[in-house]
Parts: sequence; C-alpha cells; structure tokens
Amino acid sequence: MYYVYVLISLKDRKLYVGFTSDINRRLSEHLDGKSKSTKDRRPLKLIYYESYLEEYEAKRREIYLKGGNGRSQLKVQLNVTLRKCGYRFR
Repeated sequence: MYYVYVLISLKDRKLYVGFTSDINRRLSEHLDGKSKSTKDRRPLKLIYYESYLEEYEAKRREIYLKGGNGRSQLKVQLNVTLRKCGYRFR
C-alpha cells in the first residue's frame, strides 16, 4: 500500500502533504523531528490520509494536493477539521 497524508502544524497552523509506503514509520519520523521539512514545525497532527495500491497513483495524488486546485479542494473537504485545528484560511 501507498499513502498520501496531510499533517497540520499546531505551531504555525500550516499544512504538510506527503507520500509514503509506510505511514506509521513516516508519521513517527515527523513527530520525532527526523524530517527536515517538518522538524521546526512541531507539534504535528495527522488529519487525513488516503491509501492506494499503485505507487504512481499515490504520487500523482500527492502532487495534485500540493498544487492550487488540489489544495483548494482539500480545504473544502476538510473544512470542519481545519477550523477545529485553528487553520488560518486566507
């Protein structure tokens, strides 16, 4: 399985979208500060993930969610969760 996941930083209230084949290991790396991209943005909270059988589908979805339309769609889909986490809508 391959996963696309979304974390929210409880420090700066911004989102991080990632891709992995081992979601438990990758989440631990983020939470333990072993990931360059999020180590200064801790604490982090996993708020969403999707699973895929094919790696290329997960990578394609990650790229989409990191872009303008995908990020907008994600904000609409996770509106209630993001508000509860204090996300700063622009």
